[in-house]
Amino acid sequence: MIHLPNLITDLGLILGAAAIITLIFKYLKQPLVLGYLIAGFLVGPHFTLFPTIVETENVTVWAEIGVIILLFSLGLEFSFKKLIKVGGSASITAVTEVVVMLLLGYFTGKAFGWSTMDSIFLGGILSISSTTIIIRAFEELGVKGQKFAGLVFGVLVVEDLVAVVLLVLLSTLAVSQQFAGSEMLFSILKLIFFLVIWFVLGIFFLPSFLKKIKPLISEEMLLIISLALCFLMVIAATKVGFSPALGAFIMGSILAETSQGKKIEHLVMPIKDLFGAVFFVSVGMLIDPAMLVEHALPVVIIVLVTIVGKIFSSSIGALVSGQPLKTSVQTGFSLAQIGEFSFIIATLGVTLNVTSSFLYPIAVAVSAISTFTTPYLIKLSFPFYNWLNKVLPSKWIENLNRYSSATQSVTTVSNWQLFVKSYTANTLIHFSISLAIILISSNYLSPFIQGKTENAVWGNIISLVITMLILSPFLYALTFRNLYSGVVVELKNERLYRNLVVVMRLFRLLLSAALIITLLNNLLSVEVALYAALIIIVVLLIFWKQVQKVYLKLEMLFLKNYNDEELHPKKEQEILAPWDAHFTEIEVKPESPAVGKTLMELKWRERAGINVAMINRGSLTIHSPESNTIIYPGDILNIIGTDAQIRKLNSIIRPDKKMLEQQDHYQPKLHKLLVRKNSFLEGKSLKESKIKDLTDGIVVGIERNAERIVNPESNWVFQENDMVWIVGDSSKIQSTL
Repeated sequence: MIHLPNLITDLGLILGAAAIITLIFKYLKQPLVLGYLIAGFLVGPHFTLFPTIVETENVTVWAEIGVIILLFSLGLEFSFKKLIKVGGSASITAVTEVVVMLLLGYFTGKAFGWSTMDSIFLGGILSISSTTIIIRAFEELGVKGQKFAGLVFGVLVVEDLVAVVLLVLLSTLAVSQQFAGSEMLFSILKLIFFLVIWFVLGIFFLPSFLKKIKPLISEEMLLIISLALCFLMVIAATKVGFSPALGAFIMGSILAETSQGKKIEHLVMPIKDLFGAVFFVSVGMLIDPAMLVEHALPVVIIVLVTIVGKIFSSSIGALVSGQPLKTSVQTGFSLAQIGEFSFIIATLGVTLNVTSSFLYPIAVAVSAISTFTTPYLIKLSFPFYNWLNKVLPSKWIENLNRYSSATQSVTTVSNWQLFVKSYTANTLIHFSISLAIILISSNYLSPFIQGKTENAVWGNIISLVITMLILSPFLYALTFRNLYSGVVVELKNERLYRNLVVVMRLFRLLLSAALIITLLNNLLSVEVALYAALIIIVVLLIFWKQVQKVYLKLEMLFLKNYNDEELHPKKEQEILAPWDAHFTEIEVKPESPAVGKTLMELKWRERAGINVAMINRGSLTIHSPESNTIIYPGDILNIIGTDAQIRKLNSIIRPDKKMLEQQDHYQPKLHKLLVRKNSFLEGKSLKESKIKDLTDGIVVGIERNAERIVNPESNWVFQENDMVWIVGDSSKIQSTL
């Protein structure tokens, strides 16, 4: 008898249960996420009426892959430029939520009489919302294109970044039993450093690489290359101490900036659905009814604290950041759950032996229950906003609207703000790149060259020369690159800012000097380093122009790649913000009734109140499309409108169910028809007979007097005893003939 590995039987059981339960949930018009969780419970170890998963460790690995694919897919949809656009609001909302939930979790634990460490870890568990749950819930509810969804995605990304720092902080606290500020600061700086390096290198190399190989690759190869890049970044992120999910998101965001981003997103979708289903089923497997009964009161209270606390803190944070009341309420209701990072934090406490055994199962129960409530809370957010809008005093509503409009409207940027922003970005990027080059040289290049040469001193000198050749353009940019020179001249004329400009430039000079000293100290002795420093300065002065040209070429290539897929000017989105109108993308399905019609015929502005700002059609971009522009399958419509208008457009372009059902029943077959005397075909041409419309078929051949004519012309005239061969819908042909 052939032995079947447990991994295959487990996977079959997971997918079989998920398929059956989700079909039931689809029929009941319930979110599929809930179906996956129930399927996981039914095949899990805590429910014995059905076959049970044998090797839960294998399922855990599949679930981890699911998280990676889900975050990679999210990165493809939510690029760095989109993150920057909501960065301020997302950061304020996320930090407000995390701080409030840390405090609520701590005091809730203390109220139960738990230890200090249990209470602190409970705060950490409750502070991070679930990215994967929210993504799937948004997809199922069809709200990804709405205004608040962009803010929620931004908050989730900021929360994931905060979670990395939180893990380091909790680890240090668990080991030393006291807060270590230096460790936390180092973790934050390390995170910023690697984010800058990954982003710059990714934007610099990947778009150019994909453009060059585009003529050589098929869709299959593009999918393999994309997933390979995703998992390579996951490995890189894990190696330097970050979560695999963060690495996957970073690579997705980088690929989203390329010309192939939309295509990659489309190719990854089936894989995301498969592994996402496994992940949610694995979460459902952790639901233990016995544990829920044993810790029923703490679980119920913590669930209430989680839902109410997150709704309140997220909504307040969004309001403070300048978002409208409607967007703030929808954001708060969307973030009211915990998920994968909560499991990681709970596992950390168990691994370090600093938390009680009951904390992890409670975290799983709270996550499962809050996951069940998420889709319903998202649906409830709009009715709750309407109720709140009626209950709150009119003066409060007016003040909130005025504050939101003032915050989101376009304001004049002062010369000083422009200077600080550009110099900060310039300094951070070029310092990070320079430091990365020095670290690679010291840890990899120098040992390699020393292994190839007998004299260690000469090996270090060769390493220094190679490093300086690579480093010199970035040292030039860090030290002397003069951004917004006209602005700098104006600031120098203002006594208030003159000294500050000088101080900032001196700071950059000191950073450059520190980098050179670090490089020399790693490779050479003190005596040799002094001579080398003088030589480096002289050489840089001699070849100043050449170094400048090289840097400018590199900068132009980076900016070209970065702006390759620029979609919407930021000012336009800000100007529209007070009216709750925003940009979103809608893909036209092949079955949509809009296919083949012009914008004039569709009259979307009159019917739904929206405007089509741009159409992306493969590699073609149609800006401000004319009224005679035809809509094709797969077109990505860039729409300007409110949430209500966008929902109405979605209902208009959604494929007709009756048409789809007719297509499902369409069974083309080959039929033969004998033209008899006085038949409706006799004496008529193929065009006059309208046989195509009557039978929904095509005349592929005619047999006359033993002669066969294939694909007859439209002017062919039927005669008695002609044998006509038709391919078409059987039911229509039989009813017509």
